[in-house]
Formats: sequence, C-alpha cells, structure tokens
Amino acid sequence: MITNATEYEKAQEELSLLEQRLHRLQKEHPVGVKGFTKAGVRKMIARLHEELALFEASEAARRPDSN
Repeated sequence: MITNATEYEKAQEELSLLEQRLHRLQKEHPVGVKGFTKAGVRKMIARLHEELALFEASEAARRPDSN
C-alpha cells in the first residue's frame, strides 16, 4: 500500500518499467507464446494502477507534507 509521495513516485517508476517490459514481451513473442509471463506482468500493472488510484483518492495525497 502506498502511504506517501515518495512511495507514489517509486510505484509510478515501477509501473513504467513493467509497461516497457510488457511491450517488449509482446513484440518479441507472438500471441500464445509466453502467455503466463505476459499475464503476470499485466496483473502487476493492474495492481499498481489500483494502489496509485487509492493513494490519489486518499487524504495523504492531498497533504503537502505527505513525504
């Protein structure tokens, strides 16, 4: 769970890396190949999106001293 702005930034960086990884997997392996790997990366991306959304909606995100 993301509790402060620093963790939020780290999660955004991780999300970006995962999206790059998924894009690379999709490019290197056609549909049906490495399906479990791509599905796992998609699940991690979805989890990060949920955590980022929860933090953005939280009171901690609205406080300037949330570091």
